[in-house]
Amino acid sequence: MGLMAERGAQRMQSRQTYRTMARMQRRRSFVQSRLGTKEDFSSREEPAEAAAPAPAATPEPEYVGELERLSQLRDQGIITNEDFEAKKKQLLGI
Repeated sequence: MGLMAERGAQRMQSRQTYRTMARMQRRRSFVQSRLGTKEDFSSREEPAEAAAPAPAATPEPEYVGELERLSQLRDQGIITNEDFEAKKKQLLGI
């Protein structure tokens, strides 16, 4: 297989993987919202008294974790830089 064909196949596979993961996340979010079971898994193990945030600490916006995950996928070559930038703009509402 030629170099260009191989790179094209890799890019297509990366995009398909990204789209599949995005569809799975949308479906998971839909099901959780329908069932009313959306929860923050990081605070699930904390006792009720410790669940209250400290007044000096500001909570991290939820899109920060998603951006970190996407940057890892970009660094691993699973998604392209263009895909990362598009999703970043979508998350930030730009």
